[in-house]
Amino acid sequence: MVPAIEFVIVLTVTVVTDENTMSLKDEIDKSRLPGHVAIIMDGNGRWAKAKGKDRSFGHEEGVVSVRKVVDAATRIGLKYLTLYTFSTENWNRPEEEVLALMSLLVAAIHRETPDMMKNNVRLMAIGNLDRLPEDAYNSLQDCIRQTSGNTGTTVVLALSYSSRWEITEAARQLARDVLDKKITPNDITETMISDHLTTKGIPDPDLLIRTGGEQRVSNFLLWQMSYTEFYFTDIFWPDFREEELYGAILYYQQRERRFGKTSEQLIL
Repeated sequence: MVPAIEFVIVLTVTVVTDENTMSLKDEIDKSRLPGHVAIIMDGNGRWAKAKGKDRSFGHEEGVVSVRKVVDAATRIGLKYLTLYTFSTENWNRPEEEVLALMSLLVAAIHRETPDMMKNNVRLMAIGNLDRLPEDAYNSLQDCIRQTSGNTGTTVVLALSYSSRWEITEAARQLARDVLDKKITPNDITETMISDHLTTKGIPDPDLLIRTGGEQRVSNFLLWQMSYTEFYFTDIFWPDFREEELYGAILYYQQRERRFGKTSEQLIL
């Protein structure tokens, strides 16, 4: 079974920093930013347990990390930031925990939509959203509509999401198109498959970050991460803040992305 991904709500705030403070941000080449960063936010519960606290304390601190990471993303001009928020496997958690997390989602969206508007952040969501409780679904869709015209960083929530579910749904849609004689099997291309995924219109991730010490992708964006650079860190999500994001991007900028070519071909 795929491990449960820690649930964290997207919040956006403006953080004021000392201009004289040295930051890894100053070392980033803004002309070579990853177009899309995806994050598996792992370790909230273990972080809290190590401190002798309840898991809820880890979730609360995880929220702070999301605030700071989203703000850092907007500061450097990242175009897309996808956060693995709640997996389809997470529906197997105790009902009371799932209901509490959905209530938290509703409250956070209502509270943070004005800041998303102020900070020019656009919200999107991918996954089997029909499984969400009605109030969570409506709140999410309302925020998506309100922020749809924003042109800054796009924050994508992977919510009630798993990659195998997504690919299976795409296969079913294509099979129906074949049965309806809209296409033939020979018409199916990689582009056509991509267009039937929930990420249609969203560029594939250039960089995947996973916190918490695990080194696996846990059913996340399997089709989309064919050529993604992976960055694994032992840091638990509540301790992952702006500088950690900047460090991951600097790691990405040191990578040679060949896409099947040789180094010599890239020079030509």
